[in-house]
Order: sequence, then structure tokens, then C-alpha cells
Amino acid sequence: MGDDPRAACDPQGLALLHARCFTLPRPWSAAEFESLIALPGSFLLSEPQGFLLGRAVADEAELLTIAVAPEARRGGVGRRLIAFFAGRAQAMGAATAFLEVAADNLAARRLYSVTGWVEAGTRRRYYGPATDAIVMRLTLRATQEGG
Repeated sequence: MGDDPRAACDPQGLALLHARCFTLPRPWSAAEFESLIALPGSFLLSEPQGFLLGRAVADEAELLTIAVAPEARRGGVGRRLIAFFAGRAQAMGAATAFLEVAADNLAARRLYSVTGWVEAGTRRRYYGPATDAIVMRLTLRATQEGG
């Protein structure tokens, strides 16, 4: 697992897998993936059955999206991608990472919880009039002041 240059060159493939995984929030287009990957601090991590797009700027990182093929779920792909994300973000200087997850996406919330993420807040109606987002935080390393 790791950075996959082929995946980075295939925004259409990313969009197709994303569409298999999401209806809400809506799946991202190939053009959106292309734009996000081009942003400074962005990184794409992939496995044959999934990928994760993250970004690290200064001392914060954000897990932008993770997609695991439905037939590969509960097989460790998501956990491996999140672990690799944490390592990459920390190597890029981030001390804390954040993400938003739909409040009704209980499977994703469980995955994040077992990989060390904690709930940090709520964004009301973030995914539409009926769906809030839960903001989650992952501490990547202790601050110098805190040890």
C-alpha cells in the first residue's frame, strides 16, 4: 500500500469508485478529484480496492475522503488507509487531523472511532437539510508543551 502514481493519474477511476461508495454526500467528479489532488499539501493513498485523499497544511491535516469498494469492506482496507494517512500527515508536520462524516453513517463512524478519532463537534445540515456532519479529530503527536 502507499502512494499509487497510477491512481493519481486516473481521476476518472477515483470518481467511479467514489460513486460506488457514496450517494450522500454526493460522489465527487473526476474534475473535482483532479483539482483537489493538485492543491498544495494534498496526497492520495491507495490500495487495489480503495483510496484516501488527504491534505496537510502547517500543523493540521484533513482526511478529505476515503472510499473502499463495497465488496472489500470489513477486510482491513479502510484501517490500513487511515493508518497510512496518519503517518503521512504526521511526516508532513501535522499534529492534529480532522474529518467530517455524515451523522447517519454509522459504519464509517465506527471505523474512525476504532482507529483513534474522537468526536469534536457537529456541523448542522452540512450534507443537506436532513443530514448533519460529525467533526472528528485525531491527535497525531503530542505538542512540545504537552510532551
